[in-house]
Amino acid sequence: MPKKRISKEKSIKHAKTTTEIIISLVLLGTCGFFAKSAFTDVTKVEQSAFYDNKDIASTDSTATTAPDPNQIIFESRSFDTKAKFYGDLILINKDHEYFSTGKEDLVSIIEMNQENERTCFTAVDSTYTILRQVYEPMARMIQDFYDQTGNDTLIIYGSYRSSEFQQQLYEQDLETTGEDESQSVAPPGFSEHESGLAFDFSETVNYDYDGTGDFKWLNENCYKYGFIVRYTKEKEKITKFKDEPWHFRYVGLPHAYYMHTHDLCLEEYIDLVRQHPYDGEHLEFSGETGDYEVYFYPSNDGAESTSVPVPNGVRYEVSGNNADGFIVTVYKGQKPIVEEVPTKTFEEAPELTSSSEEEENSDSEEASEENE
Repeated sequence: MPKKRISKEKSIKHAKTTTEIIISLVLLGTCGFFAKSAFTDVTKVEQSAFYDNKDIASTDSTATTAPDPNQIIFESRSFDTKAKFYGDLILINKDHEYFSTGKEDLVSIIEMNQENERTCFTAVDSTYTILRQVYEPMARMIQDFYDQTGNDTLIIYGSYRSSEFQQQLYEQDLETTGEDESQSVAPPGFSEHESGLAFDFSETVNYDYDGTGDFKWLNENCYKYGFIVRYTKEKEKITKFKDEPWHFRYVGLPHAYYMHTHDLCLEEYIDLVRQHPYDGEHLEFSGETGDYEVYFYPSNDGAESTSVPVPNGVRYEVSGNNADGFIVTVYKGQKPIVEEVPTKTFEEAPELTSSSEEEENSDSEEASEENE
């Protein structure tokens, strides 16, 4: 091959290689330019002002808070607003009248003694009555007193009184003292005896009960049975009654215990409970027989009924205070008391009616409801 031709081929090959190198360099330069532009356009994001620069403990999303088994759940229950005038804790004094329903559940003390074969005390006669729920704790207290002392001279000398009988006693006291107002007998409508919650002790030897000697045991231990000595010398300015060591009043076990241990008369206790409303701090205390929670709820005096919050699934009691609302007593840790409903006999069952008669009765009832 001629030498000239070989030189020409080398020149072409060299030129081709040079061109490829130049193109590669151009491509590399272009890529470098765009990369530099990209990094140049990146803007640093500043830390949020709301970021809390603290160590945050890791949480387990599967973990749950166990419910407190002692937490009490409350629900609303409707009460007749007038029910605030009734219950074991009603305040009856010269400023708060008792409004009798005429339907008090009264029992004869003597008849109950005979039925239960109790002979350690008696009453003046069979007409002396007391509220049914008061008889049993009263009788147990007297039985324990007898077991302690062997003294069987106790007699119930005052118990439930009608308003008419209270009027007679009041007028007799005015005639005896010559005063315009009695200091020892409440006017009719303002005596605890009219409620059936109170009774007076006497004894069959001298008929002069003063709460001393053997009887001191009763005055010092009555709170254990739900009773208080209603009128004492130390509280005369508050109760506005002279000392009556023979006059006992039923208020219920937890309340009698609290009043005794804190030296409170009923007026003071009612005021104290009022300072513990449902939506505030409740009055909580432990007695000799359990733990209690007490709170006040005002009555809705502008309506016929009042919705009172009460505990669900726990024993409780509701009493009016005879003034401005209701007192709820929670027996913590105790189950509700379920009263057994007596089974009706076949003779007591309502008469069956035909379907047509039932439809007619239903239609008439709907019509009457619409008219009301």
